Amino acid sequence: MIRKKSRREEPLDHAELARLLPAPGDPHLSLDRHLLLEEHLMNEIQSSAPAPAPSRRAARRVLLIGVPVTAAALAGAFAVTMLTGSGDSGTTAATPPPVEAPVVRIEPGSTAQLASTVEHIAAAASARKTPEPEPGQYIYVKSKVSYLAVSHTDAYKSKTFVQPLHIREVWNSPDGKQGWVDEPGYRPKGGITLDSDVTSNLNAPSYDYLRTLPTDPDTLLKKIYKETESQGNSPDQEAFTTVGDLLGEQLAPAKLNAALYRAAAKIPGVVVVEHVKDAVGREGIALAHVDRQSGDRTEWIFDPKTYTYLGSRAVQVEQADDIKPGTVLEYTAVLERAVVDAQKQRPGAQGTDA
Repeated sequence: MIRKKSRREEPLDHAELARLLPAPGDPHLSLDRHLLLEEHLMNEIQSSAPAPAPSRRAARRVLLIGVPVTAAALAGAFAVTMLTGSGDSGTTAATPPPVEAPVVRIEPGSTAQLASTVEHIAAAASARKTPEPEPGQYIYVKSKVSYLAVSHTDAYKSKTFVQPLHIREVWNSPDGKQGWVDEPGYRPKGGITLDSDVTSNLNAPSYDYLRTLPTDPDTLLKKIYKETESQGNSPDQEAFTTVGDLLGEQLAPAKLNAALYRAAAKIPGVVVVEHVKDAVGREGIALAHVDRQSGDRTEWIFDPKTYTYLGSRAVQVEQADDIKPGTVLEYTAVLERAVVDAQKQRPGAQGTDA
């Protein structure tokens, strides 16, 4: 979220502020209140940084692990943010309180069926008729999502909390210059703009940019590794993540889709997980990769019969930072993907439906 620059340019005098404010107490807060304040604090920390260009990528929520946050400290931080002000011009709806993350049985992945599974997925992608957006049109993607809110607090060290499942809608122009995202409860009411003058790239791809990418899997994978060098927890994990980001909230030409799947199969550590469910409970088969640094496994979920992309899931598979194995850190389900004639228009609707 972009915030207006504060009129005050000099650093905040914390000593002076401390003298003006009453000494914080140590109130007892309920779990919901505790987590809401913690979420608010992390959002304010993010928002105080220089605002980057809007990203098309639905990034994973900030992970707050092992930070000794007390109720008093959170209350004090909340008071300071209320004093400094947010500077938002839009009306923000109340953010729903986080819920305890679901825990699933971890099914082991295997490379035994990797080659054949990827070929089925790639062949289906090549054969699938994909609409081609024209200038003035928008790529519309509607999903149901839940992202990580906070792994644990000092009071609840054995629990991980995520956002409740909710609807997220995104509109992107083919050139990537105009866009809109509506995510009730997590964006200002009615949504916010994704307009950007940033040149499209792998981390902020547009449809027009994707059309320029090579469709030879080896050449494509080489480009991905080169352009994501020194990013992420490891080159292999970042390459897998980058391909996944191109699948979720974008529309790619059929030949490129097939090349992306075949390229992903060449990334060391990619496996097939045979029984996975997306965010709305649809059964699927997944291509997956474990991040050895964080211990979580990213899974791309496909329909086991049509091999259509259904959504994604991130599951903790190795004990790390008190997060239990089997904990679902995030999951998504693509509900609709289409080309529409106007920003904020929904498929089948006439005119703009804001």
